[in-house]
Amino acid sequence: MASLHTLRTKYGVILSVIIVLALLAFIISLGPEMGFLGNKDPKVGEINGEKVTYMEYLNEYEATKANAGGDESTEESSAMLANATWQSLIAKHFLTPGFEKIGLQVSEAERMAMLSGEIPTQVIYQAFADPQTGEYNVAAVSNFLAQMSSNPQYQSMWSFLNSQAMLERTSSKFMGLMKAGAYVNKLEVAQGVNGSNESRNGRYVAVNYSTVADSLAAVSDEEIIAYYNANKHKADYKKTPHRVISYVVFDVEPTEADMAEVEKKALAMGEEFAAAEDVRAFVRKNMGTIGQGYVSAAQLSADEAVVLDGAQYGPVLKANAWVMSRPVATVMAPDSIGLSHIVLAPTAKAEADSLYNALVGGADFAAAAAQHSQYAETAQAGGDMGVIPFNAIAADLAEQFVDKKVGELVKVENAGGIQIFKITRADKPQKYALLGTINVAVEASSTTRRNVHNVASIFSVDGKGSIDNFNAAATAAAVTPRVARVMQGDRTVSGLLDSREVARWTHGAEIGDLSEIFNLGNAYVVAMLTEEDNSEYVPVAEKQYEISRVLARDKKFEILKEKLAGASIEEIAQKCGVEVATFENVKYNDFGVGSNSFEPALVGAIAKTKTTGAVSTPVKGSSVAAVFVVDGVTVAEEQTAEAEKVRRQAFQESMVPQMAISALQGMVEIEDLRGKYF
Repeated sequence: MASLHTLRTKYGVILSVIIVLALLAFIISLGPEMGFLGNKDPKVGEINGEKVTYMEYLNEYEATKANAGGDESTEESSAMLANATWQSLIAKHFLTPGFEKIGLQVSEAERMAMLSGEIPTQVIYQAFADPQTGEYNVAAVSNFLAQMSSNPQYQSMWSFLNSQAMLERTSSKFMGLMKAGAYVNKLEVAQGVNGSNESRNGRYVAVNYSTVADSLAAVSDEEIIAYYNANKHKADYKKTPHRVISYVVFDVEPTEADMAEVEKKALAMGEEFAAAEDVRAFVRKNMGTIGQGYVSAAQLSADEAVVLDGAQYGPVLKANAWVMSRPVATVMAPDSIGLSHIVLAPTAKAEADSLYNALVGGADFAAAAAQHSQYAETAQAGGDMGVIPFNAIAADLAEQFVDKKVGELVKVENAGGIQIFKITRADKPQKYALLGTINVAVEASSTTRRNVHNVASIFSVDGKGSIDNFNAAATAAAVTPRVARVMQGDRTVSGLLDSREVARWTHGAEIGDLSEIFNLGNAYVVAMLTEEDNSEYVPVAEKQYEISRVLARDKKFEILKEKLAGASIEEIAQKCGVEVATFENVKYNDFGVGSNSFEPALVGAIAKTKTTGAVSTPVKGSSVAAVFVVDGVTVAEEQTAEAEKVRRQAFQESMVPQMAISALQGMVEIEDLRGKYF
């Protein structure tokens, strides 16, 4: 039976599947300021023209968190929950209504087929797969439903799983429709066959645009603006609104006095550790760790190996911490152990006892494993698990095998089930130790932190008012201002660890505001908002150089066209002052010609030329203007029409998800304004 914990544990896999299948991999364009509704419920976003309020988002977030196990322990896990919540709202306000509008539905018969496993669904499959075999367990679904009526948490999770499964199914249908529309026509096949089978040899003359003086191809501001505003170009300059901050970091580094004090503390703790009678309790009391498994001399350095004889290792300074270890337990155990096992359900205690007694009495273990074990992968081999290194076995389980001889049985019960093991091999024993380890971090003292904070406080006073004051205060404090661009919706600041609060402040600040002093681990950070850009397009000034280069190239090409006119390729080369170059085996799928490594326009012009011996019209390339003569065409049977059709069809279908997502992005307007609150 799938437990609530199991479902939550598997939720991360489910979620990743949903995001892909539901086409929710949006690079979200974020919108203007948050507003407050009349009922004081802030607007945190807008999806497809529908407002998303603070409470709607919060309720969705809490539901997602509950079904995912509620892990907000790290910024990464918190960000995953926030992203999953937003994706769910995109599905609610855009995808699901869109699917309904085009008639995509999931019938009750389909839903039941999904539950039975007849129609595979990753959402249901991942939730109810057998943890031992990985196979879908219909009985687990039935057991879950049997308990659902009396368990509100199960009811909530079942509702969630069903909604996600339905979304997955409709998304899959949508993708199927898109793939069905992918079609390769005869002209495409013919072009592909020719592109693969035909190659051309010849001569060409290429003149670099740099040979034309820039003064001869001057570009005016009016021309740049006209190019920028042209419909075919304007879409290239769409951007995400953002804010820019200037910030300084006051690093908190331990002083020599701090390091001496930590050393003194570590050595004192080392003495206490050495005298402690209960190693495990001492380690836990001092926030240490107990090893996952036993270790042997092969896994330890020469200095560390003293623990195998019961001695203490350390304290020793390693990197930024004083490290000390003592054995919690030492054992003599085989280097490797051969095991066979029988796996039973946690509730099958009576069956396990009966089977164990029968095996002790001489029953055939392999036959019993094949008949009773629920772990199909090993049951088919009579329960044989192979040979396992002792140090690869979890400590609590490894202890069960320490004194056992070949042929002996061990019964182990835990939350995952009941297992009966048989020792089939035991190599020569050697010393092993289970280690308890304590690390005493080398950190700045409270006095040092207070001193650094005081410096940051002085900066906060002197840096107010303007960016000039900010920079002057930074110079006085001997820190270097850094600049970061924070896109709307960003939860962190690039370049700063654990910077969620800095990002939150950035989204709500006004230009010229100076932040509070943020405590980011071993640093204090102060920021000033210097720029806010909510425009839909990149300003023409930022694209001026790029556009001027394109327009200048076009003008230089027009100038070079006159030089590239002539009766023969040799005459043109002499007029241009360059050598005639040759090309061989140029095919349609190539990217460059000769020494010109990236000139697809020139390649295309050569590949489509049918006549030989004639000088081409000038070709406008990326870096050169060129003319050419095809001297010969070679045809080889490297690709058939049938194979080319299969190749192109497969390629087009593989591109469907990407193209569908791009199309959906163009259809929906999304503003993500959560940054100020979440």
